[in-house]
Amino acid sequence: MDTSVMITLGFLVFAIVMFAWEKIPLSITAMIVAVGLHLSGVLSAKDAFAGFVDPNVLLFMGMFVIGAAFFETGVAVEVGNVVHKFAKTETSLLVAVMMITGILSGFLSNTGTAAVLIPVIIGICKKSGFKQTKLLMPLVFAAAMGGNISLIGAPGNMIAQAGLQQAGLGSFGFFDYGLVGLPILIVGTIFYATIGKRFLPDAPSHQPDGAFEGNDDYSHVPSWKKWISALVLILTVVAMIFEKQLGVKLYVSAWVGALVLVATNVISETAAVKSIDMKTIMLFAGSMALGDAMVKTGTGAVVADFIVNSLGASPSPIIVLVVIFVLGVFMTNFMSNTATCALLVPIGLSLASQLGFDPKAVLAAIVIASSLAYATPIGMPANTMVYNIAGYSFMDYVKAGLPLIVVSSIVALVLLPILFPF
Repeated sequence: MDTSVMITLGFLVFAIVMFAWEKIPLSITAMIVAVGLHLSGVLSAKDAFAGFVDPNVLLFMGMFVIGAAFFETGVAVEVGNVVHKFAKTETSLLVAVMMITGILSGFLSNTGTAAVLIPVIIGICKKSGFKQTKLLMPLVFAAAMGGNISLIGAPGNMIAQAGLQQAGLGSFGFFDYGLVGLPILIVGTIFYATIGKRFLPDAPSHQPDGAFEGNDDYSHVPSWKKWISALVLILTVVAMIFEKQLGVKLYVSAWVGALVLVATNVISETAAVKSIDMKTIMLFAGSMALGDAMVKTGTGAVVADFIVNSLGASPSPIIVLVVIFVLGVFMTNFMSNTATCALLVPIGLSLASQLGFDPKAVLAAIVIASSLAYATPIGMPANTMVYNIAGYSFMDYVKAGLPLIVVSSIVALVLLPILFPF
């Protein structure tokens, strides 16, 4: 085995152990991994720290400022007052939040959808007394589930589509993934509204951070600041919806909104800078270095090949489905779903060709499995966003996310063989 693969596997094991143990902050563990991967020669300095200028990090930063202004001016609480009139209980609010988030993220960026709704949910919680810890995790999980409603819901969806087309094997329809993705969203919502509530943390595991704490009295805030804050958020969302038509990236739209808010003094420069949570950014950027190393060294492919090769010459289609699915779920909780799809799609196409399986069935399984990143705060950008805001721990994600992975996997493994037979 190549030395760089062994080093990367060592850092993967180190990260898993340290994340679960949590004796040092997760953001520090992530940065130790990034620096270690560079010092050991696995990644260049540029690649090890590339996460700090990743589009998702830039989107985080802009939306932290917009969210802080939305909250600091009291607009989030006012929106919360309106929503509270319709969602009287924590459970009814949870159902509404998950379904709205899921459907929106089927057509918008998962991260963008979560970033826009986080300050709104916090405002509702402050008004109603509901627990943030019970709502923010379902919010980001619903964003991931919703990504499988349509072909454009997540980047991994398009990677599978491109792989299929390049191989001349046809293509997925716009709502093909949704045949499995929508039932997962519905069942996942029902699960948290009933049994799953007990797995969600009752209180923060550590002191919540970010710009969404503080005074509940917003009577001193001028009306014009409230209007500008609300308008900037709405226009940012509209710009995100029409990203392709405008030709403006999500993170650019977020930064335009953030700069307008600071330039008009809706939020001060000091408050804007304070709202950018560096713990979240370090956690995400450091974790990206690990995912990048797994791709560039071929570590991910080595793991995948080993498991696939161990299946034997003519394995049962159901066994293949389960193994590929479990492999995808494991990998996506420590890498981005995009990277997981990028690694597994060519392996899946090769496997389908060797064994005579329908490639669409194999790739559909990979896409769905790659979205089940619920068990770690680094599984997807939205998970990372709420980690510090809600004061979650790594084990909070494991306790709340693993049961959802089990439920979602059962739904997927029942529907996939029926809708996409091998």
